[in-house]
Amino acid sequence: MFRMIRNLKSLKGATAIEYALIASLIAIVAITAMKSIGSKMSEKLTFIADTLQNANS
Repeated sequence: MFRMIRNLKSLKGATAIEYALIASLIAIVAITAMKSIGSKMSEKLTFIADTLQNANS
């Protein structure tokens, strides 16, 4: 009986660790994607601003 309770506790701990690892992986992928999108958007907005500035000249 006590052995079964110990096994359940260790399984809950393992599951929590697995969820934490999955959440960490998702966070890393999301941050990487946002950085990439952010730099591309910055380049496009700079191009648009330069084009508008040159059009007024």
